[in-house]
Amino acid sequence: MNWRTALSVTFFCLLCLSTIPALPAMVDPGWQEAARKYSDVAPLEWGQDVTGVITRFDPEGKDLLALSFDACGGGVKGCGYDEELISLLRREKIPATLFINARWIAANPDIFAELASDPLFEIANHGFEHKPLSVSGREAYAIAGTGNAMEAAWEIEGGADAIYEATGKRPLFFRSGTNHYDEVAVRIAGELGHKVTGCSVNGDAGATNSARQVLEELLSAQPGDIVLMHMNRPEGQTAEGVAEALGILKERGFSFVRLSEVLPPVR
Repeated sequence: MNWRTALSVTFFCLLCLSTIPALPAMVDPGWQEAARKYSDVAPLEWGQDVTGVITRFDPEGKDLLALSFDACGGGVKGCGYDEELISLLRREKIPATLFINARWIAANPDIFAELASDPLFEIANHGFEHKPLSVSGREAYAIAGTGNAMEAAWEIEGGADAIYEATGKRPLFFRSGTNHYDEVAVRIAGELGHKVTGCSVNGDAGATNSARQVLEELLSAQPGDIVLMHMNRPEGQTAEGVAEALGILKERGFSFVRLSEVLPPVR
């Protein structure tokens, strides 16, 4: 290897490392024990609606919806901030659950602190590196998942600890990158005190839906639905679609809740 090649490789490695958040300092070693319990268990399911993933809640006869927004992190687009969307939720006093990835926290520490201190929102765990949650390396949307039980446990615990370091509170809810899981990885999340929460309405399709499509998805929601959208893609049309839908949903009698209001914590 000549000096030019060596320099290029070194630069590339440093660039890659710079996109990964530092390991949290308050990691509970118990996560490794949880992973070992499932190290030899083979999964039978794979997808967004596998055993153990919560996609809806019991509205107890009320017209309730739970809006949730992911902040995925990674790259310029992944670490963006849809200020228009958050301002809309605040202006309309719409509570929501925000699933935040550790990479997004590292890129937006001041914004995260502001969101975490706002009682309108609750902070949930969107993982450490935004990987599909697998114990066998399954992938989703061409994104490789965690390769084994230990990696799955760290994807969960690393994200949780990034939130704990910034807020002093552990999150109750977890959603993986891409919202894909196998049932063994979901059981590991439960061992770590997380409720794995998917969705019953995919509101913005990764912030690729038009405002009209976002509106249509939201207006299709039924009481007890959990809606998944994104708050890290300001170039998308999520905010516009939500703005159009809120008035109509309110006219229909809907109210909005954070997940902790309708889903009890892990025992």
